[in-house]
Amino acid sequence: MSEQSAPSPSPAVELSSDPAGPLPQEIADALKRDSAGLVAAIVQQHDTNEVLMLGWMDDEALHRTMTTGRVTFYSRSRQEYWRKGDTSGHVQFVKSVALDCDGDALLIRVDQIGAACHTGTRTCFDGRDFTVVTGHRE
Repeated sequence: MSEQSAPSPSPAVELSSDPAGPLPQEIADALKRDSAGLVAAIVQQHDTNEVLMLGWMDDEALHRTMTTGRVTFYSRSRQEYWRKGDTSGHVQFVKSVALDCDGDALLIRVDQIGAACHTGTRTCFDGRDFTVVTGHRE
């Protein structure tokens, strides 16, 4: 991670109501994208703080997410947009969107309906723990 902090978009950025419209320049400038133009989007349940999944967004997916009330991702494997829940019924209703201090990750807080994972589990992390040596505070 970078030691330098990314510019913070102001909370009062004006958004177009057109979900296909452009992402506001102030937000677009704050994002640090990977070589494919994508930013990691961590999805968290708004009331329990469960980390549900990780998806990928480009500017258009983020704009759709911010202007429609539903989460849209960009599928790296299919090279297309997908709105969570359109085929499964496991909808994610947007509650808030935040950018991390480095500008390279988003936190999307949602109200998740049904399973978040395509495997049918509540989160993409359920039952996938590694055995680790745990640390302890002195």
